[in-house]
Amino acid sequence: MRIDHVHLGKLDLNLLVALDALLTERSVTRAAARIGLSQSAMSHALARLRATFSDELLTRAPDGMRPTPRALALIEPMQSALSQIQAITAPPAAFDPATADVTFSLGIPDSTEILLMPRLVAHLRTVAPGVKLLLHTVDRHRILDDLDSGRVDLGIGVFEQGQTHHKRRILNKETYLCVFNAELVGVKPPISLDDYVRLPHVLTSLVESAHGVVDEALAKIGRTRVIALTSPRFTIMPFVVRQAPVIATMHSRLARFFGEAMDLTVSPAPIALPDVSISMIWHASNDEVPGQRWLRDTIVKLRHTDSHPYTGESQGL
Repeated sequence: MRIDHVHLGKLDLNLLVALDALLTERSVTRAAARIGLSQSAMSHALARLRATFSDELLTRAPDGMRPTPRALALIEPMQSALSQIQAITAPPAAFDPATADVTFSLGIPDSTEILLMPRLVAHLRTVAPGVKLLLHTVDRHRILDDLDSGRVDLGIGVFEQGQTHHKRRILNKETYLCVFNAELVGVKPPISLDDYVRLPHVLTSLVESAHGVVDEALAKIGRTRVIALTSPRFTIMPFVVRQAPVIATMHSRLARFFGEAMDLTVSPAPIALPDVSISMIWHASNDEVPGQRWLRDTIVKLRHTDSHPYTGESQGL
């Protein structure tokens, strides 16, 4: 049914509360006490209700006040409407992770999946077995729209400040490291600038651009590099680096993880690269939702206890 906003705008919905009390108590005095009004204010509300419904609603009888047929017909739909309004406006129910059955949608890059998901899913299976995660590839240029539309509940990555109706929390600061197969490239750490620009590079870019912060830093000192591969996925990078004489530059936590997991060499970058902040971002309307707050707090706790803290989107390196 289409809502008639003009008609509803003329109504005082508080009158329904008064009507419910009147039909429950069958007494102006008791109905007034029930909802904290004076007797005269309740009598005035009854008069307005009679005018609104064009019906007496309650008539005097020897045993008190008796509802009219019209009033009796209103009881069920009125109480249903009040129940729905109460459900809409009531504070969110407390969140119990042990019994919750809910799915959270996260916008994250594959680099975060690698470092965060194994630990997070293991934790959820222990303390919140009914909590499920639906992951979406993050696009930092679209993340605010995804949050506004409800497509995702939470984004994790490298984000600029949101609008006034978005919340953002920095999880950690990131530096950069180089990753390569020392045997294939014939270089030992720390890698020199000459070797760095001589070797072909692999680049992760979510915007299909073979240009990143490394290229910007090299341009400042009059140098350039050769990019052998550009991919939107981080997961392919260590496999390429392990088998090909190329080098990758990525966030330090992910670089160390790949280095240890796949026996790759890690080295500081020979150029000055800006640090970046890895953040969580969410819609302000979800700020006090118990389940969402619990998920954010859980991620923060795992960040502090993880021996390999996760990183976020490392776009255009």
